[in-house]
Amino acid sequence: MEIDIGIAKSGRRAWGFDDIAIVPSRRTRDPEDVSLSWEIDAFTLALPMMGAAMDSAVSPATAIQIGKLGGLAVLNLEGLWTRYEDPAPVYEQIGAAASDEATALIQKLYQEPVKPELIGRRVEEIKAGGVLAAASLTPQHVEDLQKYALDAGLDVLVVQGTVVSAEHVSSRAEPLDLFEFIAGVGVPVIVGGVASYAGALHLMRTGAVGVLVGVGPGAACTSRGVLGIGVPQATAIADAAGARLRYLEETGRYVHVIADGGMRTGGDIAKAIACGADAVMLGSPLTAATEAPAQGNHWGMATFHPTLPRGTRVKTGQLGSLEEILVGPAHENDGRRNLFGALRVSMATTGYADVKEFQKAEVMVAPALQTEGKALQKSQNVGMG
Repeated sequence: MEIDIGIAKSGRRAWGFDDIAIVPSRRTRDPEDVSLSWEIDAFTLALPMMGAAMDSAVSPATAIQIGKLGGLAVLNLEGLWTRYEDPAPVYEQIGAAASDEATALIQKLYQEPVKPELIGRRVEEIKAGGVLAAASLTPQHVEDLQKYALDAGLDVLVVQGTVVSAEHVSSRAEPLDLFEFIAGVGVPVIVGGVASYAGALHLMRTGAVGVLVGVGPGAACTSRGVLGIGVPQATAIADAAGARLRYLEETGRYVHVIADGGMRTGGDIAKAIACGADAVMLGSPLTAATEAPAQGNHWGMATFHPTLPRGTRVKTGQLGSLEEILVGPAHENDGRRNLFGALRVSMATTGYADVKEFQKAEVMVAPALQTEGKALQKSQNVGMG
């Protein structure tokens, strides 16, 4: 249903994770009987999660750890790990910068050119850890740089930008033909971001195995303020899930919907999947791990844009180990640790055996969900307060 914004403009109402709730069904089941496994192309993963291609979240070392825990981490092949032989001093500079100086410093540090030989080396480091290697490149550079990653044994390629479309128009350069590129690249390709039904459907038609859904919801992203674009995640995911169904009916081919950004707790992850996601891509939760390369700092992928940065450095602190954050145990009650233990219990409590079943869960608009009965928590700043 559209709402009048003014005489000449109307628009749909959209919903974020804080606006909705998952409704218990008539059935419950034991958490041990719930499967979280996720299959994408020929690969089966124990957890339906990807580590975001952000320098603050994923290094070769953390990619290996996340892989061993059952997820799939994505290394940014245009980030610090391919610009610097040893990026540790760069991380220290970014972490130590004053808040009003951090963005300009990040812009300066990312002026160092990407070194093709480091692309292959970083992929080889991940592969040597005995896990799948996934990495991202932007549409502007993927044709020039992908061969270095593929030659090193890359398993999954992510083509990622703030917004990626199947119909980029340019009067100054020949745009990337995603249809032709994906058909010839030889490994599974995930593409994003996208935030609409039409955008998701067009990306699915390129041959991608998955689409990343999310424009601007991340903790360090400022695209929504700088550009004024974006769709709240619950609605964006549900729209992309509708596109997935349409494409499946057209072709018989299933394309995965991956919720990218805006998730802080296990409850957020559960809501993303209940809205239709097959998996989630996490950034800021991973940066709070003691092993995270940026040691409790986090910045958006477009923070280093030379003329229009659309991200900021934020402090996420250090919460616990990667293992504790992803699969527990948790010793706090705010939902930020044991994210996938929470997903498992949410699925069990509502009676669903696997992720595809859980996508059918009933969801309702519930703006009082976060505040109803929580006055004491709010006044004492504990729990959901």
